[in-house]
Amino acid sequence: MPGQKHGSSTRFHIHTLGCKINQYESQAVRERWEERGWREAGGAGLADVVLVHTCAVTSGAVADSRRAVSRLVRAAPGARVLVTGCASQVEAGAFAAIPGVEVVVPQSAKPGLGAWSPGCVLPDVADAAAPTRGSWPDFSISRFRRARPILKVQDGCSHCCTYCIVPRARGPARSRPYEDILGEARLLLDSGHRELILSGINLGQYEFDGGGDFWTLLARLEADLSPQWAGAARLRLSSLDPGMLGAPALKVLAASRMTCPHLHLSMQSGDPGVLAAMGRAHYQPRSVLDFLGEVRTFWPHAALGADILTGFPGESESAFQATREFCLTARLGYAHVFAFSRRPGTLAAKAAGQLGKEEKKRRAAILRDDLERLERAYLEEIAGLAHLVMAVEGEQALNGSSEYYVECRLERPSPVPWGGLLPVRPLGVRDGALLVEPA
Repeated sequence: MPGQKHGSSTRFHIHTLGCKINQYESQAVRERWEERGWREAGGAGLADVVLVHTCAVTSGAVADSRRAVSRLVRAAPGARVLVTGCASQVEAGAFAAIPGVEVVVPQSAKPGLGAWSPGCVLPDVADAAAPTRGSWPDFSISRFRRARPILKVQDGCSHCCTYCIVPRARGPARSRPYEDILGEARLLLDSGHRELILSGINLGQYEFDGGGDFWTLLARLEADLSPQWAGAARLRLSSLDPGMLGAPALKVLAASRMTCPHLHLSMQSGDPGVLAAMGRAHYQPRSVLDFLGEVRTFWPHAALGADILTGFPGESESAFQATREFCLTARLGYAHVFAFSRRPGTLAAKAAGQLGKEEKKRRAAILRDDLERLERAYLEEIAGLAHLVMAVEGEQALNGSSEYYVECRLERPSPVPWGGLLPVRPLGVRDGALLVEPA
């Protein structure tokens, strides 16, 4: 029966919601438990220990997290259910009140999960110290469950946008020591992965050891990896704050031999007034467009994506149209469009000028239609290239992702192993993906 087996025979199940960083941290806990002889169960109902990793990016994400916890408690009667992550950090009482939850684990105590055993006491959120700016959580991985592993280099955020709960949920910005990053990158490459995704909560607040920023990190990492891996492996950048974009970024990206030609921007709006109301006046849409124009001089087919938040309090019709114009002018290949929803605990939730639900939905639908057209056009553009390099994913090695962040599909299994890079030729577009063949 679940809950009766401990020590080396303990069976566990991890359920992860939310961002890449949650995925990375779940993998770190998984590896520590497996090193101790624990075995991953085939489902929650077969587990002695269930860990639920929650998300708080929106109110909907918090509700999804609560439902997931309740569902897993029902699925694993008798199991010890642990809850951690952003949603449980900011709404600890609501998660602790769910019958069957043993403990809500605060962010600062999450690294200690690797050494936890049934019966041990973990600190409660109310009793745990919050992460501090100089601290770095003791997480590391040696492999990943997906072909393209996440390499966590940064955590937390000190910016405090008016709509965002992340500083409360994750704490202030902290940067991972470079030698740890380099060592983990080499370990992942040696284990067979050929694309690493450099990730953090806010990469714009990365501070390089002894001085420098994220672009210093990227240049140094490439310099150390290129002698062995240039042409055989690649680096991909996760979401970037547009305030990071400038001459240093252009210099590093233009000289790069390993970075995928793909930028995903946490843009949020194309209107300066809305950006100011969001607490994001540290960049301007016009300067971002100028930067992207420069990027296309050395990456002519660059994949450009963005996060867009529409229907923000006080967003006028003209401000909304400015965001539409930004997306079209930037020729985004895709975007994640969100309609603003009030997030308790943020300044924007109480701001004047709240838009009605239907109007927010209307604007989001219009933007999504715009982006669907842009995405189709970009897909056709990439389909016209002579060759691509696909990172092989999927159990049957029939699909993967190109350097341009476009999904590729093979009609026959790949001749290279899962996680490897395969040169391919585009054959055309089918069902929103590229049909390709080995080059």
